[in-house]
Amino acid sequence: MFKNFFLKIGLVLCLATPVVQAQPTEPEMLLYCGITMVKPMTEIAQLFEKRAKVRVKIAQGGSEDLYQSAKKSGLGDWYLPGEPSYRDKHQSEGILGEFVTVGYNQMAMVVPKGNPKKVKPDPHELLRKDLRVILGDATSGSVGQASKHVLDTLGIYPKVVKASAFLSPDSRSLMNAMRKDEADLTMNWRATGFFPENSAKFDVIDLDTRIAKPQALLLILLKSTSNATQAKAFMTLAAAEEGQAIFRKYGFLDNKTSPGK
Repeated sequence: MFKNFFLKIGLVLCLATPVVQAQPTEPEMLLYCGITMVKPMTEIAQLFEKRAKVRVKIAQGGSEDLYQSAKKSGLGDWYLPGEPSYRDKHQSEGILGEFVTVGYNQMAMVVPKGNPKKVKPDPHELLRKDLRVILGDATSGSVGQASKHVLDTLGIYPKVVKASAFLSPDSRSLMNAMRKDEADLTMNWRATGFFPENSAKFDVIDLDTRIAKPQALLLILLKSTSNATQAKAFMTLAAAEEGQAIFRKYGFLDNKTSPGK
């Protein structure tokens, strides 16, 4: 059912369970998931598949791009953007239902291991002329939107954009560029620095929570779901302690976090 759909919209698709293990009679469910949350959600989906006897497909991409794909296609069961503003922005359009909070992420600065350029925990460091800086694109994904919010609060967003080497669409592309030594500094979701492929190569520089407030991760039920009972069971799993332990493992703050601290 989803094959032609994904060919048309060009989103990256990953299966929580390899194709060879799936049974053709199992119902298929679809999660639109922001790039940064793919690792924990894939692990949670694998648990759910075994218990509920369904297949969970994950469409991953920038949060705005994912929403537009869900809206255009009229398909899918859940939407997990990288920050809550996407729900606020699109709630009136009628495709988003109830939600659960599955954790929090927070903006941070990311530098090569050992912080060789001695970057301080201050976003004004993004304006240093001796640093190659890259930034997320605010029009495509949550990481760019959140970066813009932090830098707008300080009144320096246009200056940082102008000084940046380039803008990237999502958190993964920012880290890929850092791994290729295309930049000395970026702003990204702090959890990305704790992923296995990144933790040995980069340091995370945490920012004051008064500047970079933790952002709630909302797993939202899509009204297009054809199996509301299973969809809500998946949401319950992700928000419960078993799911929260998985989120913590990947560097996220859990849903007991107070966003004001």
